[in-house]
Amino acid sequence: MPTILHVDLDAFYAAVEQRDNPALRGKPVLVGGSARRGVVAACSYESRVFGIHSAMPMAEALRRCPHAIVVRHRMDRYAAASHELFAILGDYSPEVEGLSLDEAFLDVTASERLLGDGLTIAREIKRRVRAQLALVASVGVAPIKLAAKIASDIDKPDGLRVVPPDQLLAFLHPLPVTRLWGVGETTRAVLASMGLSTIGDVARYPEKSLIARLGHV
Repeated sequence: MPTILHVDLDAFYAAVEQRDNPALRGKPVLVGGSARRGVVAACSYESRVFGIHSAMPMAEALRRCPHAIVVRHRMDRYAAASHELFAILGDYSPEVEGLSLDEAFLDVTASERLLGDGLTIAREIKRRVRAQLALVASVGVAPIKLAAKIASDIDKPDGLRVVPPDQLLAFLHPLPVTRLWGVGETTRAVLASMGLSTIGDVARYPEKSLIARLGHV
């Protein structure tokens, strides 16, 4: 089976700001626009303990954490860090699929003979990201993209999770349906009305019935 890695830099914009400005380290940092009309583009982990998340109105974020430090985004710095990240990833596979500035899938199946198994490659990528970018990456390793992406998110920040092929279903099936791509609140509610709350529930449900019902969402 394939070996897929999902690499995701933790709290990317905020982490770049904390890296570049030591005075921000260890403090709740919000990257975004003005308090009146802006939204949170990114937030440091120190701010997340207050329930702040990306896309939240800045005014609400500051209500929850009045002492948060608001920083205007600097896309040139994020783009530069992204360029360095993808240069690193390209050393491990020619098959790199970027999802955003700070995350990508890598198919390392053909690289394992020379570079080691997926876990070995993931550890090396994490080490190089920390050493060369002074940033932290979380990595998921799995035989399919969905599982790799979920795995990278499980132990954030600085996470590393491997899902072996023989444990794929055991890993995915207990997870809530909201872990599936494209399942938002509306689809979740429809699935819940059908008695489907986990990925396993959906996998076991008759496909034709599922398509017929979701076609009306």
